[in-house]
Amino acid sequence: MLFDSTAPVTPPDAQVRAEALAAVSASGLGRLRELGAWVAACQGVFPPAPLQRCRVVVFAGDHGVVKRGMSTLPPEYSVRQAAVIDSGAGAVNVLARAAGASVRVVDVSLDQEGGPEQVRRGSGAVDVEDAMSAEEFTAAVELGRRIADQEVDSGADLLLPGDLGVGNTTVAAAVLGALTRTEPVAVVGPGAGMDDELWKIKVSAIRDAMFRVRNLGAEPEELLRKISSPDLVALVAFIAQAATRRTPVLLDGAPVTVAAFLAERLVPGTRQWCQAGQLSPEPAHLIALQALELTPLIALDMNAGQGAGALAALPLVTAAAELLADQA
Repeated sequence: MLFDSTAPVTPPDAQVRAEALAAVSASGLGRLRELGAWVAACQGVFPPAPLQRCRVVVFAGDHGVVKRGMSTLPPEYSVRQAAVIDSGAGAVNVLARAAGASVRVVDVSLDQEGGPEQVRRGSGAVDVEDAMSAEEFTAAVELGRRIADQEVDSGADLLLPGDLGVGNTTVAAAVLGALTRTEPVAVVGPGAGMDDELWKIKVSAIRDAMFRVRNLGAEPEELLRKISSPDLVALVAFIAQAATRRTPVLLDGAPVTVAAFLAERLVPGTRQWCQAGQLSPEPAHLIALQALELTPLIALDMNAGQGAGALAALPLVTAAAELLADQA
């Protein structure tokens, strides 16, 4: 087992949280009061310090299941969009500049000749074959942990994991459906857009993937190896390691929130270091949020991935911390 469910994750400081809530009990700040107290508890100090290095890390990967023709986006979109983000363009960079954050893209499994971080080129079509080998699964876990350590060691005080890849919502929905015993039709979402025929293809692929792992509910790591993807596995490890390193995480859409759900299952206590930035139109997103008992800060129907929805909510988090410091 690569994830140790018996290793305790130190929770945010409950005493600091209580002190923060008491200090601004009559402030009228509503949920911003709770949000600011969470930041203070994560930092272990009241009043909380301003959030000065918020970091978006986009985990990019391609997925063999898209060969079924379930997306309106071409398969090469993932590689092209990763290059756009690397160049400093795209919605995620616009929102990051507006929110005072920075962006990093990690090629975990894009369908191209990658660099030293790449685990493999693309991933298996999970409806008929395993997503990755055991060695590749281990490499994806180690990559996610290593990147979390790099960001925390370089001074990140809030991490915003993002996802990029055609077919990533399909993979996330299949994993969530298998682990929560939710019917495929209930976890399927619009992704990047679809008509009735594409919806049928997507449901069939998720159904077949879930059937392949129908007896692996008690073996989540093996289930992930078979029907997830290296980029999703790296996301899980990244979020769990951030929590282990006592660094708060602001979640984005369905793939990221499903990854947080998996991180909590594999490393209990992770969810206490997470806030839900937004609610997207993906049914799997809402199911994962409910399982984590997290309430999103905004609901703008954003389905862009890449951390964009979390970035749209980031100003609320930074403002909540500064409001508590001012009230104190």
